[in-house]
Amino acid sequence: MIIAVDGPAASGKGTLAHGLARHYGLRHLDTGLLYRAVGLAVRDAADTPQFEARAIAAARALDAAHLTDLEALTSAEASVLASKVAVIGDVRQAMRQYQRDFARQPGGAVLDGRDIGTVICPDADVKLFIEADSKARMERRARQFEAKGLPVDRYALYHQIEERDARDRANPHGGFYRAADAHLLDTTRLDIEAALRAAVAIVDGVMAGKAASKGA
Repeated sequence: MIIAVDGPAASGKGTLAHGLARHYGLRHLDTGLLYRAVGLAVRDAADTPQFEARAIAAARALDAAHLTDLEALTSAEASVLASKVAVIGDVRQAMRQYQRDFARQPGGAVLDGRDIGTVICPDADVKLFIEADSKARMERRARQFEAKGLPVDRYALYHQIEERDARDRANPHGGFYRAADAHLLDTTRLDIEAALRAAVAIVDGVMAGKAASKGA
């Protein structure tokens, strides 16, 4: 079973994907970490003419060992750098095969990102598109930073989220939109437990419907 979970930053897609993986006994890949890892690998070249070439080289050399420093990978800096490398077509191409191989492992997997249901796994068994309004997403991200003891400028954070959304939607190499067969889940007013229950209900309903159609 392959479950694709897409949505904008801080919508709750990563937490839901992790919860779904645990619930169904599947492995989970936060695909955003791949782009964050590439971004961090070339941060010293961010404002130089070599940025694109170095990002492509870093993407092609990426492996699981680059995904272990979660504190650095979940920083605000990593988020900004990720959106910059994600618009590079050859970076996305290098990432696609890694993600598809992960999805097609025995038993299946849960992947979350921005183009899983549209580009990476268009044939996923279940597709979810997670939404939440910008203010709610800003507050979630702010609380994450505050829990780490980091100072937070909510005004700046709100605009970073809005700018990230705009870059992602305008990315000519991405597929950041709700797939026609994706199930929408708005988490603006849901806590983690309620959102996960709703997501499990969607997955169970889709899989039950597929089983019934095969048996008909």
